[in-house]
Amino acid sequence: MAINCKKSCCLRVGSRCDAVCGNIVSASGQVIAWVTEMRYLGVYVTQSRTFKCSLEHVKRSFYRAANAVFAQVGRVASEEVTLHLFKSKCLPVLLYGLEVCPLVKSQISSLDFAVNRFFMKLFNTSNIKMIKACQCYFSFELPSVIIPKRVHKFIRKFECQDSRFLRHYFVLLDFIVFILLQ
Repeated sequence: MAINCKKSCCLRVGSRCDAVCGNIVSASGQVIAWVTEMRYLGVYVTQSRTFKCSLEHVKRSFYRAANAVFAQVGRVASEEVTLHLFKSKCLPVLLYGLEVCPLVKSQISSLDFAVNRFFMKLFNTSNIKMIKACQCYFSFELPSVIIPKRVHKFIRKFECQDSRFLRHYFVLLDFIVFILLQ
């Protein structure tokens, strides 16, 4: 199998994540770079002692999408229309792939903060009580509520799958973890 060294990289996760590693050279003689952060299927994995995902790129893309919604509809559209666009265009950008990432409380709070900032901009207020009331009125759930539901749904999907599929999935997952821990 040919490896594209320009698109490939190495990353260490585990107790020796900060140890200096020797270069890995492909069969064609090109060196595969060691990095502190890599993108895999749209999720950014960072070098650390435990498996950890970075949310900086996700939040940046979310803010870009939210600003694009405001640029198109501005203050012309009603709040209902703007929130519908926000739910369908911006929220998926923020929540993509997070059901498989081990998130800590501070990361979930930062996602909630990003959504709350959108509401502050939409309703032109910085009063968090007012924002919570608007979210309640429009039946809008924060990422801290949505993510656990998505995790539960993700796990339930795997419980219903054929055990043969699960064996192949876990063999693949073990291989990926083995590669990451090397």
